[in-house]
Amino acid sequence: MSVDTLITRAEALLARLEAILPHPLAEPDWAASVAFRYRKRAGSGVLEPVRQVAAIRLADLQEVDPQKERLLRNTAQFVAGRPANNVLLTGARGTGKSSLIKACLNEFSPQGLRLIEVDKADLVDLPDLVDRVAARPERFIVFCDDLSFDEGEAGYKALKSMLDGSVSAAGDNVLIYATSNRRHLLPEYMKENLSYTHTEDGEVHPGEVVEEKISLSERFGLWISFYPFTQAEYLAIVAQWLRHFGLDEAAIAGARQESLVWALERGSRSGRVAYQFARDFAGRHDV
Repeated sequence: MSVDTLITRAEALLARLEAILPHPLAEPDWAASVAFRYRKRAGSGVLEPVRQVAAIRLADLQEVDPQKERLLRNTAQFVAGRPANNVLLTGARGTGKSSLIKACLNEFSPQGLRLIEVDKADLVDLPDLVDRVAARPERFIVFCDDLSFDEGEAGYKALKSMLDGSVSAAGDNVLIYATSNRRHLLPEYMKENLSYTHTEDGEVHPGEVVEEKISLSERFGLWISFYPFTQAEYLAIVAQWLRHFGLDEAAIAGARQESLVWALERGSRSGRVAYQFARDFAGRHDV
């Protein structure tokens, strides 16, 4: 076999190896969007611009004013370069947790706020992602939606280390905002209550299993809780979305009973259900 043939075959082999080996996280086009998704492609991380960012605004979110005020204040501090906290938004499904984060992005993106959505399976790459944006002038929210972990998942320890306790900490221009239906992000079992201990004076001490489960959520400096809506709150949200879709007050009043039946059939009076009803109702009526 000639030397030229060996060189050609070696180059082909190297090209195939380069295609399958992980590559360093490449610089995206930061001007392409205000929101990005971190994805794995052929074993390598990629930051993809979100071409159509959800247009939801803070005014669109009703009946969550206390939660809105707290997240808005924290985000404003962060954008202004002042101290701010990582945030865990927990509670009932469909109550506006994710929508509130997206609305904050739209509110502060003209001031340099950017959002990077990361799936929990990719949280192991969080240190690389933070390093990539550390020198950028923008302020970044790393957004983890519907976050929960099963026992032993790698992303759990990666997130825990990044939030607090690792030598490699997040930079001043990065915060982590996460939503979850679980307050402590891990499943909880009745048998774990057996690890609690009680002193003679009645003081309660959680066991090691329970301590481990609350240790991640404790690392979020700000907890914001969401609760199921009452009927009156649900109807107020329905009315707000119907106005958004251009219906007049008479049509909104006429939709009241139908919206309650819709919620009963869905088994929930959440903001998501209210929005879905409003889309259906507005679509069936010429507005």
